[in-house]
Amino acid sequence: MSAPLLRVENLVIGPLTGGPAVVRDVSFSVSPGEVVALIGESGSGKTTVSLSALGHIRAGLAFRGGQVTLDGVDMLRAGREEVRRMRGQVVAYVAQSAAAAFNPAFRLNAQVTEPARLHRSRPPAAALAAAQALYHRMELPEPGRIGERFPHEVSGGQLQRFMLAMAMVEQPRLIVFDEPTSALDPTTQVEVLAAIRAAIEGRNAAALFVTHDLPVVAQLADRIVVMRHGRLVEEGPARQILDAPAETYTRSLLGAFHRRGAAPPRQPDSTARVLLQARGLTVGFGEGEATFLAVDRADLTVRAGQVVAVIGESGSGKTTLAQAIAGLCAPRAGGVVLDGKPLAGLASARSRDERRRIQMVFQSADTALNPRHTVERILGRVLRFCFGLGRRARQARVQELLAMVQLRPEHAGRTPRELSGGEKQRVNLARALAASPDVLICDEVTSALDTVIADEVVRLIARLCYERQLGVVLICHDLPTVAGLADEVKVMRRGRVVEEGAPARIFSAPQHPYTHLLVSSVPQLRPGWLEEAIRLRAGIQEAAEGQEAKVPAL
Repeated sequence: MSAPLLRVENLVIGPLTGGPAVVRDVSFSVSPGEVVALIGESGSGKTTVSLSALGHIRAGLAFRGGQVTLDGVDMLRAGREEVRRMRGQVVAYVAQSAAAAFNPAFRLNAQVTEPARLHRSRPPAAALAAAQALYHRMELPEPGRIGERFPHEVSGGQLQRFMLAMAMVEQPRLIVFDEPTSALDPTTQVEVLAAIRAAIEGRNAAALFVTHDLPVVAQLADRIVVMRHGRLVEEGPARQILDAPAETYTRSLLGAFHRRGAAPPRQPDSTARVLLQARGLTVGFGEGEATFLAVDRADLTVRAGQVVAVIGESGSGKTTLAQAIAGLCAPRAGGVVLDGKPLAGLASARSRDERRRIQMVFQSADTALNPRHTVERILGRVLRFCFGLGRRARQARVQELLAMVQLRPEHAGRTPRELSGGEKQRVNLARALAASPDVLICDEVTSALDTVIADEVVRLIARLCYERQLGVVLICHDLPTVAGLADEVKVMRRGRVVEEGAPARIFSAPQHPYTHLLVSSVPQLRPGWLEEAIRLRAGIQEAAEGQEAKVPAL
């Protein structure tokens, strides 16, 4: 094996104010052509360690000791210009939240080609051509034109693929991936994983892959480093760790993955009162011939104590449907009825109580939470707005909400910048629950969570749905979670509902080829699954295209 490209030795990182280190004596290496996966629960220090490879220490933390050497450069002791030279060309970073990483004021092409422009590595036309070639490989629609859009004009999954393109455009020797597939649906994930592996293998590049998605690890990683509470728990070849882990903690991570889809049994009442109805809901953008229907005549009914899941590829209209129900975008046709009463199209025209009764947990906690406010202030604002609670009552209720989403009391005094991705998503959920809603719309609520915490959140949603008779609309690409949690499943493609029914039937005997494509794309832990999925995908997708031309939407 060649000499390591990245070497982390006895790394120690702790709070600026003193106190216990958040990363303690971590050591490992990454060689050219090798993929090393960092796995562990949210808050275990994975992202903090990975950022050190770029010479970056997160706000509120300080480098206390050890060494991080990349291509012969000590990244945590190098000067600013030296680190700047390394970033983009030698090392690139793919962040967990693409929505927070892109500037909303600039077009996507300008941002993807920015590394080439800053390093003056190639002419603008050549940089754009390289970017568009990456768009094509990642199956972005209209690769020659989509880059002219702004970040808010593409879906979350599409935006994550733009971030991958931005990291790869300069062909760096090391790419640090921080949960790059957490926002992707199964079918898109297959293509992105294939593109990532091709980029690494084709150029003998190296990758440090931070993830909680164990099937992704199984398809890409050569070695695995397991972290917990800032320490290295276990390290070894990927197959050894996945098949026969030595440590109890590693076995618990694998156990949580295998429990997906095994939410506590519930008995939804088909005669329960209807909380929410959407009928003929249509949402479009643009005018005249340029009109694009993101949602086309969609129907949805949610009863008390029921979970209705909406699944489909990135860009299929799932989130737009959820936003129309919540009143965040106005429908062109159709409407929403809450408890028998028609609602205004936009939330701004609804009463305060109507807004309280429908709450949305957004996909990206980074953009949903104010980074300057403490968790207590974020949750307290909802309690004051909805219920007029005084200071002491708000503080007590905040602690109850934190406990409900498995966060410690001290998290109340922290800002989102001081939280891990999983912790921020739990605050995002707590904020919606603070309003004591009747209908909870969860938009990819587990996508940023590790397997252990995701399992806990799924069980929490199931319990709240049953105990409080909540109606839940679950937008989700984690199909095992949908199978275990949902009472009804709707499959969306290109704005239309193409299939619907009970999860047992949808996942065991899908009727539409597109549903078959989704089900067959669910990642598996076994080696070789990715190659099989790519081969199967081509045939199913062709059949789906043919049937869509013949079969009308439901």
